[in-house]
Amino acid sequence: MRVSDVADGRSAAASSTTTLAYQTGFGNEFATEALPGALPVGRNSPQKPAYGLYAEQLSGTSFVATRAVNRRTWFYRIRPATKGAPFRPYAANLWRSGPVEEVPLPADRLRWGRFAMSKPGTDFIDGVATLAVNGDASMQAGIAVHIYRADTSMTDRFFANHDGEMLFVPQTGRLRLLTEMGIVEARPGEIAVLPRGVRCRVELPDGPSYGFVGENYGGHLRLPELGPFGSNGLANARDFESPVAWYEDRSGDFRLVVKVGGRLWESDTDRSPLDVVAWHGNLAPYRYDLARFNVMGTVSYDHPDPSIYTVLTAPSDTPGWANIDFVLFAPRWMVAEDTFRPPWFHRNVMSEFLALLQGEYDARAGGFVPGGAHLHNAFAPHGPDPASFEKASTVALAPHKIDNTLAFMFETRYPLKPTRFAMEAAERHRDYEKTWDAMKVNFTGKK
Repeated sequence: MRVSDVADGRSAAASSTTTLAYQTGFGNEFATEALPGALPVGRNSPQKPAYGLYAEQLSGTSFVATRAVNRRTWFYRIRPATKGAPFRPYAANLWRSGPVEEVPLPADRLRWGRFAMSKPGTDFIDGVATLAVNGDASMQAGIAVHIYRADTSMTDRFFANHDGEMLFVPQTGRLRLLTEMGIVEARPGEIAVLPRGVRCRVELPDGPSYGFVGENYGGHLRLPELGPFGSNGLANARDFESPVAWYEDRSGDFRLVVKVGGRLWESDTDRSPLDVVAWHGNLAPYRYDLARFNVMGTVSYDHPDPSIYTVLTAPSDTPGWANIDFVLFAPRWMVAEDTFRPPWFHRNVMSEFLALLQGEYDARAGGFVPGGAHLHNAFAPHGPDPASFEKASTVALAPHKIDNTLAFMFETRYPLKPTRFAMEAAERHRDYEKTWDAMKVNFTGKK
């Protein structure tokens, strides 16, 4: 268990003054209780659970999924999730899901600056705007890439995404996810993952918060295989943190917003759904500090494939072709001899959404700012801009550290279709295609 600086909480009022505690490990079989004796021993569904609680199972995979991938958690809660009013469509917003046919799939490469914040009084649900999608949420294949821009904590409404698990990447301002399983907080430089179907509300301890969300319609995110690396390296399982049990026993005039089949729906409820007093299982929210990523790289020559920087991956039905990879470009040493050290020019069968969180990106000399993003779909040629190319081609090669940087990539086997919002946004750089116009012809016909 690891204790953070915001813990043992019994109500919403306590969440802002308590100390958050975590259990460590990726995909572990956790057991945690907020009241002593609330968790049954040796069984899942006793005739009369302690404290008058209800037993309820949340299944993240089919019952018969193999043990290696099976995900489920047992809740012991004040009231089961069954009670609630009929749902009604939620008001129009900028959240989109695959398939999307708002605009044709462009052949152009795309870039955006940092998006303007939403109007004051916007919480996380209303602050989400989709940039690009692929696949089909109802068929459980593909992803969506969103930004969120919010300045107001959710207090009397809650959210659950039935379409996909959500990977949160804050760029500015903390996110605090108060979930059925406990509280998870992610600062800039950290990520958090919320499993499909888990109910939560989102608080913003620092006020305004801006960042990205990868919505994964497919199989659960997992750690990539290490192969020839051996047993250590990249993201280590021990560094992932899941919450301890925390609950609120709260009545009131609340609303539950759920995302189902690509649409948002809203229902009235008279109690907080965050009333799980104890739970055990291996389906849980988690967070990860990106500073703990153990970067692997060449110590001889050539720039490695970006797959060497994969933090998390979710498979598709074709081995080796990910539904989504979450790839991190963190501070690291460059020592390759007689090598063009930035990423080389390439055309990738995979589609790449790249966003900058801090500092500068080593293959861009300008125009790519923190909070901004690129989209290079399958086979779209890309690489360093002219200034970066000239610098890397002529610099004296000595060991140096790429510092003051933090960028990530959502990579997917399916082309990402931008939304109308993304294509029409004022923040879109409409001259991005001209980035490489100044590339010189260096060919001389001589060695």
